[in-house]
Amino acid sequence: MLSNSTKYAIKAVLYLALYSNENQKIMAKDISQSIAVPQAYLSKLLQELSRHNIVSSTKGPRGGFFLNEENRNNPLIKIVNVIEGHQKIQSCLLSLENCNEKRPCPLHELVAPSKKKLLKSLQGKTIAQISGDIDKGITFFPL
Repeated sequence: MLSNSTKYAIKAVLYLALYSNENQKIMAKDISQSIAVPQAYLSKLLQELSRHNIVSSTKGPRGGFFLNEENRNNPLIKIVNVIEGHQKIQSCLLSLENCNEKRPCPLHELVAPSKKKLLKSLQGKTIAQISGDIDKGITFFPL
């Protein structure tokens, strides 16, 4: 349901949530090695996330990517919307343009409840909450 780009972006943001702050910036190459994502690809994703204030960055010898408090309070849906586009995650599973509740495709009724639940969950959870669950050992994030 989520593209590889979105998965990579979420992994990178979670990595930053766990290991960075305004005094501890991390280079894209170090993140890419840790989460096993090609560096050039990850750099483009991080730049896009930075443009939308999901991650912060500084240039220079002590530069890199990090999350500040404002970044940490972003809901996960913001990452998905930046990478996928708002319409993509709400689009028809069969990619039919005219699929909707009034005119559903054959899979609409099977997928719609799960998709609504996922969207609500992504809207209701912040980066800070998800990384907090990792810190507490409620969920895991292997590195």
